[in-house]
Amino acid sequence: MFTAGAESLLHQAREIQDEELQKFCSRVVKLLQKDEPGPDAVDALQRLFLIVSATKYKRKLEKTCTDLLQTTLCSPKCPEQLQLLCAAILRERSPSDGLSLSCDHVQSSQQLSLVASVLLVQGDRKEEVRSVGQCAFRVLESRQPEGPSLRHLLPVVSKVTRLAPHTLHEDQTNLLSKRLVDWLRYASVQQGVAHTSGGFFSTPRARQPGPVTEVDGAVATDFFTVLSTGQHFTEDQWLNVQAFSMLRAWLLHSSPQGPSALDADDKSELEGSTLSVLSATSTASHLLPPQERLREKAFEYCQRLMEQSTRRALRKGDADLQKACLVEAVLVLDVLCRQDPSFLYRTLSCLKALHARLCGDVARARVLLPIARFFLSHGEAAAVDSEAILQHLFSRVPCELFHSPTLAFEFVRFCRDSLPLFGGNLDILKRSFPNLFKLLAWNSPPLTSEFVALLPWLVDAGTAMEMLHALLDLPCLTAALDLQLRLSPAASDRPLWDTSLKNPSCLEASRDPQFQALLQHLLRAQASGTVERLAPLHQLLRPMASCARVVQCAEAVPTLLQAFFSAVTQVADGTLTNQLALLLLERSDSLYQVAEYEARVHRVLSSQFLALCALHPSLVVELARELLEFVGSASSVHSRGAMLASVAWAVGEYLSVSWDRRCTVGQTNRFLEALEALLFEVTQSRPSAALPKCPPQVIAVLMTTLTKLASRSQDLIPRVSLFLSKMRTLAQSTSPSSAYHEEDAGAVRTRATELLTLLKMPSVAQFVLTPSAEVAEPRYHRDANTALPLALRTVSRLVEKEAGLLPG
Repeated sequence: MFTAGAESLLHQAREIQDEELQKFCSRVVKLLQKDEPGPDAVDALQRLFLIVSATKYKRKLEKTCTDLLQTTLCSPKCPEQLQLLCAAILRERSPSDGLSLSCDHVQSSQQLSLVASVLLVQGDRKEEVRSVGQCAFRVLESRQPEGPSLRHLLPVVSKVTRLAPHTLHEDQTNLLSKRLVDWLRYASVQQGVAHTSGGFFSTPRARQPGPVTEVDGAVATDFFTVLSTGQHFTEDQWLNVQAFSMLRAWLLHSSPQGPSALDADDKSELEGSTLSVLSATSTASHLLPPQERLREKAFEYCQRLMEQSTRRALRKGDADLQKACLVEAVLVLDVLCRQDPSFLYRTLSCLKALHARLCGDVARARVLLPIARFFLSHGEAAAVDSEAILQHLFSRVPCELFHSPTLAFEFVRFCRDSLPLFGGNLDILKRSFPNLFKLLAWNSPPLTSEFVALLPWLVDAGTAMEMLHALLDLPCLTAALDLQLRLSPAASDRPLWDTSLKNPSCLEASRDPQFQALLQHLLRAQASGTVERLAPLHQLLRPMASCARVVQCAEAVPTLLQAFFSAVTQVADGTLTNQLALLLLERSDSLYQVAEYEARVHRVLSSQFLALCALHPSLVVELARELLEFVGSASSVHSRGAMLASVAWAVGEYLSVSWDRRCTVGQTNRFLEALEALLFEVTQSRPSAALPKCPPQVIAVLMTTLTKLASRSQDLIPRVSLFLSKMRTLAQSTSPSSAYHEEDAGAVRTRATELLTLLKMPSVAQFVLTPSAEVAEPRYHRDANTALPLALRTVSRLVEKEAGLLPG
């Protein structure tokens, strides 16, 4: 992130102790106390700023030093560079109780802006914001000649209006609105004069400045805007740029009655009345109140910007500025139409033409976002169908520009911010989740938290299954997008893919028709309602699993899965819950092979399987055949231990007539046989590289499940007791060649002993292992004489007695 030299300086600054810092502060004080502080004072202040800003905690400075920094900042004769450094150091120490700064007697606007920058970060504990605002407006009201001072003043005013708009009086609001009108509409159209050095060759017959030009080089024939160009600019032109930068925020804050000052009835009447539009446009603007006049001039300014954006810029910087100004202009128009619906019909024609011009230009896709938001907000009032605009936006932009991190973030923020505008009609958003996931797959670190908030709005019963498949295949999607960029014929100044992997072996193989169909499904733009088995694609893209972007995406998937299940459990019925449970079992053995990805996902899937069982306990009976197939395979123990433990626990907990009357003795017997066979197989087999040992936690869960099933059927108790005795004996006979260490074997032995002891008292075993719903009542835990504490104490004594008989 930093160069070696910069890292060294930061390290030295962080290592300075308080004693050394105080000595250095004394040196700074001596330098600032000179009549004319020189370069040594500048160098010392730069070093002090580095020291106080290099750490995240506040460094302690001597009071003498802090007071002198404030004095230097407020001194009218102090050089500007010293004042800038003093303000920066004081800001780093904010909030500060020992601050005595005040802007009441500051005359220069440039100095006021520096003092205000310190006061406005104090947290408004002493009404600093109000004080700064009043000082700023006093300077604004002084009607001093428009010089450099007002350029420093506007950022202060903008900050105050954002922090505390309620502190401004009506006359101050009107004053700033009038000044903004002047700066926006009546800035000079002549270029500024170049500043001469005043040397020998300077002459009063210097060349007169020419008119400002457009971005395409043509002479400007209309008023000055932020898109006007020139060699030098006048002060009012700089104020024009600053005024536009704060215009939208000022319009929002200076409207005391909210987004619209009209009642609902009046608004609908205005929106449907042509006469109101004619009367609004025919009114002489100079007769309007200041706020309405500012809206009128803001509308003209935005129209002028849209006209200037049609010109072909000669420089790339101007082309980028055109895009940024178009975005801001559309946002300002949105505010104007919300505050005054009479602007709506004048704006519609402009934005329809703008959208028609930009929808085919991928380079200007950023501008489509505020346009789409505008039509979402006002489409119904203006009888405009916004669905076609949204359809184009969601189908093309993520597909073609997923690799742009700025656009990806803005696109997802647009989706989140526009949720209230969609209302109950979220179909387009839900159908487009495969395209939205492309943005997530390629930019997972910055977008994960955004999608965690967005997922609840995307999930519904119709797309839940397809979406879960897509989330599990998200790292594979990242690899496929990387592959797509490598195969793209479009040239780029720098590769957009992961350059650490030069030529993956799958590059040519991906052209095979058998893989093309799978790639097209993975890269689809909308939900298809179908699910494809992507195992061949996982194998094809295996060489790309080590790409940094793929690994980053894999790290985000567990968090996204948690958010998905939190949302889907709110809409899932019994049928969908069963489908999701089956999908978890199926996909637990079919994941893209990224380092540590499978283990992380299994932890989430296993916990969510239990959550689904708790939501719909009958699924254990309804999916008995599928669950038997899952637990009947020894391979599942080694590759999917966490999932197997969850399935076994769910069987032991919910395979009971108390949860589902359809549960039969035959089902219980079949599960017991399958689990018994599985447990015997994994404990008897020798671990190897191909078949690692079974975790003792899984063995403990399997034994507990067998005990639970036996406690519900008296006929099974002898069989399970015999099996547990064998398990205890096996765990006792540990040797250096044994599959388990002494600690693991001890845990298995202890669990087997506890379960055997419980089965000696079938009624207690059933009560402890399969408690009724009444046990959840508080009285079972408060009253020591009730059944539960008594049973637990009895079992504890028996377990301790039995454990004492074990050989040491």
